[in-house]
Amino acid sequence: MTALQGLRVLDVTQVLAGPFCGQLLADMGADVIKVEPPETGDQSRRALGFSLKGDDTAAFLAVNRNKRSLTLNLKSDAGRDAFYRLVRQSDIVIENFRPGVAKRLGIDYETLSAIHPPIICASISGYGQDGPYATRPAHDLIAQGMAGLMSVTGEPDGPPAKVGISIADLSAGLFCAYGIVCAVVARHRTGRGQYVDTSIFEAPIALAVFESTELWGLGRIPRPLGSTNRTAAPNQALRARDGYINVCAANERLWQRLCEALGRDDLPKDPRFATNMDRMAHQGELAEELERTLVERDVADWVDHLLAVGVPVGPILNYEQVFSDPHTLARKMVVEMEHPVEGTLKGLGIPVKLSDTPGSVRSAAPLLGEHTTEILCSLGYSDEEISRMRRDGAA
Repeated sequence: MTALQGLRVLDVTQVLAGPFCGQLLADMGADVIKVEPPETGDQSRRALGFSLKGDDTAAFLAVNRNKRSLTLNLKSDAGRDAFYRLVRQSDIVIENFRPGVAKRLGIDYETLSAIHPPIICASISGYGQDGPYATRPAHDLIAQGMAGLMSVTGEPDGPPAKVGISIADLSAGLFCAYGIVCAVVARHRTGRGQYVDTSIFEAPIALAVFESTELWGLGRIPRPLGSTNRTAAPNQALRARDGYINVCAANERLWQRLCEALGRDDLPKDPRFATNMDRMAHQGELAEELERTLVERDVADWVDHLLAVGVPVGPILNYEQVFSDPHTLARKMVVEMEHPVEGTLKGLGIPVKLSDTPGSVRSAAPLLGEHTTEILCSLGYSDEEISRMRRDGAA
């Protein structure tokens, strides 16, 4: 038994935010049917990054596991009719078109709820369904800039820098999945579906929990801090002999413990570092003093030494190191799955562990249209009707 077993999701999305949302639901047991245009499919199958053995890109493979692929031309009457028949047997529809496109295709919430009132429709767009920017095109980079992330990322006085991962797209997918699960719970009480609307613009804004309080509480526009923290010091990356470590001595007890471990009893007596506010005001000088001692030993030595005395510390790993780390492996954050073209693929594990109804990785990303015949047959289509739909470009 999985948490979302019994829920059917129609995933009419492409590229990243929407497919990631659908994959999160699929990992927890939902039957996610990826509805794709015939012949071309999700544009990320061919046009996003590099491919491995087959034609599908690694980016597509990364966010479409545990799904079934159905090809339908939603611009055709026959394709749309098949979609409507499927909606009557489904719980959720996810789309990430620009506002207005779903309505033109006839798959908007108003249309689908008239066909099947319990349906939940979820949209991930660039800026949301209304507001002055609603019709603008948006990408992760643009959203990071307009949501403020790039104003606080990077080194002080440096050029704008983006977060290293596609945080706007991915967080929009996370928030959409959260909204969908909330709507499912509400439907248990009301019997009605509803519309879920989020965007890659709003999602990163919602993550600005400290930055918003700095602006509203202090009247100060947040600036880039490099690796330092807005609320405590020392809480940053510091240079050791053979690399950098992250040290988080974010309260007085940990600060005292850190100084003792470094053999720097002089630092707590220094008026520049007497309190957290003093240390925040002199973060550059504080880092210089700490690094004078830290550069005497290697990263691994300091990590062992500081952890032994209870100071939060950790190395800064690259992804090759992350995915071979014993704790990453112990937490099953690297999984393997079989693909008919690619063979054995590695993928990211499921980060939320449920004790009674855990998620699972059951299948790799599907081939384009791999399950079209299977799904249409389940809807009552005959072999002759399916063949006709294929000839006409409807499936």
